[in-house]
Amino acid sequence: MLSKVIKGTGSAYEDLEDSNDQVFNDVCLTNAAYNDEVNVKTVIKCAGARVADDGDVELVETAKDTTPEETFTIDHAIDAIGFGKFQVKLSLLTGLAWMADAMEMMILSILSPALHCDWHLESWQQASITTCVFVGMMLSSSFWGSICDKYGRKVELICCSMFTFYFGLISSFSPVLVWMLILRGLVGFGIGGAPQSVTLYSEFLPSTSRAKCIVLIEIFWAIGTMFEVLLALIVMPTLGWRWLLGLSSLPLLIFTLLCAWLPESPRFNIARGETEKAMATIQRIAKENGKPMPLGKLSESSQITDSNRRGQLRDLFLPETRRTTVLLWIIWFANAFSYYGLVLLTTELFEAKPGQECHTHYLETSCNLECKLLSTKDYVDLLWTTFAEFPGIFITLVIIDRLGRKITMSLEFVIFSIAVLLVGICVNRTLLIIFIFVARAFVSGAFQAAFVYTPEVYPTVMRAIGLGTCSAFARFGAILTPFVAQVMLQYSIHLTLGFYGGVCLIAAVASFLLPIETKGRTLKDTH
Repeated sequence: MLSKVIKGTGSAYEDLEDSNDQVFNDVCLTNAAYNDEVNVKTVIKCAGARVADDGDVELVETAKDTTPEETFTIDHAIDAIGFGKFQVKLSLLTGLAWMADAMEMMILSILSPALHCDWHLESWQQASITTCVFVGMMLSSSFWGSICDKYGRKVELICCSMFTFYFGLISSFSPVLVWMLILRGLVGFGIGGAPQSVTLYSEFLPSTSRAKCIVLIEIFWAIGTMFEVLLALIVMPTLGWRWLLGLSSLPLLIFTLLCAWLPESPRFNIARGETEKAMATIQRIAKENGKPMPLGKLSESSQITDSNRRGQLRDLFLPETRRTTVLLWIIWFANAFSYYGLVLLTTELFEAKPGQECHTHYLETSCNLECKLLSTKDYVDLLWTTFAEFPGIFITLVIIDRLGRKITMSLEFVIFSIAVLLVGICVNRTLLIIFIFVARAFVSGAFQAAFVYTPEVYPTVMRAIGLGTCSAFARFGAILTPFVAQVMLQYSIHLTLGFYGGVCLIAAVASFLLPIETKGRTLKDTH
């Protein structure tokens, strides 16, 4: 707007446009009369002001500046600021949560034989300990997703971590099997909220780094399982399983305390209409990364006015999300069903006598109360088995941004199916191990690709509930898989392998049929 600064002393006015006199902003005088008796210094800053013949100041109406104010979105801000120190800290914190939950899952394979010896459990009672954990995880997934969408990602992570830590710790004092089943089931209920850490993590990542970072987080899962085996190797021979349960829960307490540093997702804030909080978080990220803030004002276009519409299960079945939801449920079911099934199947096959791995009569019936604690060699073998996941992580990391999320999942499911079917040809023990490791590597990679795709395809207002329901179907697959890997195997190894291969071929087709490819796509806040 045009500003004219004039000074009046009587009827004489002096142009102050180039003077050093102080200018008082937003002062406008209309029809201001001056006379020689009053020596007044008046500053006028008024668009279109002019001096009349009688010494009065008149205003001339001028057109207002209608240039729209520059704005930016959360996506633009995070992409402009880029990956830096803030995201490195967040990666380590998210990785710690992932490690802690991996330890709670890995302990199941170590706890079962120990309780078998201490409490003289039968095989179905041992299996029930693992089953109750997965039941708890399945029942809680949608619950934690809804909490996440309604009350925030940070609140949900703190609550589920403290919940898991508490019941994980007191489960070490379980006097009998019934208490162990109840308490480990509650641990599973808490672990069901763990995937939401990926939801929060993904919302702070630039679009160019998102896929790689989420895939690399799986390294922390593998590290967590390895750490649990090493901890068991040290603790079990001397202190026993109760100390192992207690010590394994401590990383969750550490994570909860470190959450004081963790900010709430700015996407969640903007969806709730809390623009100032979102802006403060963006400014914090820019400061920590040493990058300038984008120019303009944070856009509120994604604000949700109806708070009751956030985190609703029915939103997953809207016309624009219905097909994606159903296909993702198939993919997540197949992932967990095949991943955990292969782990159980590997143990069963390795227990066979040399040369009898592929014969259905190889399983020797033994007394259910026969006690066999894991030896040092068993722990070393468990440690080596964990390394099978690393090739899958790095292969997925290489191809997911080249081929896209859909093709990556579809390809890895197909390779898993081929590898698991080849287990049945029984050439020799070395090839058997190779086929199993290839299968485990690619099903692990497919799982990670699903973790990348799911948070990207759902908008902020339903991202957590979408991921939560997918996690629930994964747990359902994990609950069913022991009946295939351990029970069906007693009747036919080829039928068992065919079952796993067939399920993953269906998942490969489901991946290919997904309606949206999220490669290079910015995260959406609303539909």
